[in-house]
Amino acid sequence: MLKHVPNILSICRILLIPVIVASVYLNNYILALIIFTISSLTDIVDGYIARNFDAITNVGKLLDPLADKLTQLSMIASLVWADAISGWIFAILLIKELIMISGASFLYGKSVVVYSRWYGKLSTVLIYISIVSSLLCRQFNITSGIFITISNSLYVIALVTTVFALFMYCKALYNKGFIDKSDLNKEVIIDRKNKK
Repeated sequence: MLKHVPNILSICRILLIPVIVASVYLNNYILALIIFTISSLTDIVDGYIARNFDAITNVGKLLDPLADKLTQLSMIASLVWADAISGWIFAILLIKELIMISGASFLYGKSVVVYSRWYGKLSTVLIYISIVSSLLCRQFNITSGIFITISNSLYVIALVTTVFALFMYCKALYNKGFIDKSDLNKEVIIDRKNKK
């Protein structure tokens, strides 16, 4: 039974997304913050159970990161809609997350588990703190000043660390042989005579 708990928690996180988005839409930022925090805590719990109780499954390898990314992107998109942050922040995160999800799909069914490294965890924490700062600024109608500057700076730092984390994960997959190095070194030769 314990083996299914992480996947159930991941599904719960996905189900919480519409509630969080609706809370932002209704300008109830405190409720959005509370639900977002609960969602983040379930992420920590399901990861702990999966790693320490041999509850890692192929479905979980896809479902867990999918729930995380959908939650983060939904929060960022909601904050962009609420004019709390700029759209370019969402664009960068969307591109990064699409690459990460593609990577998780590539590893589906393989006997490999990509564990979070310190840079991945740091990126997640900084994004969480950034989202919290935006929710608090909107709740208390803070639109300028030192708090907005700090909030925007947190997003910049979070984006730098998340791009760095993406690079490091791709490097690790390449070094461990999960990316076919020979394919990356192949030269494409086009026969001009046969070219249409």
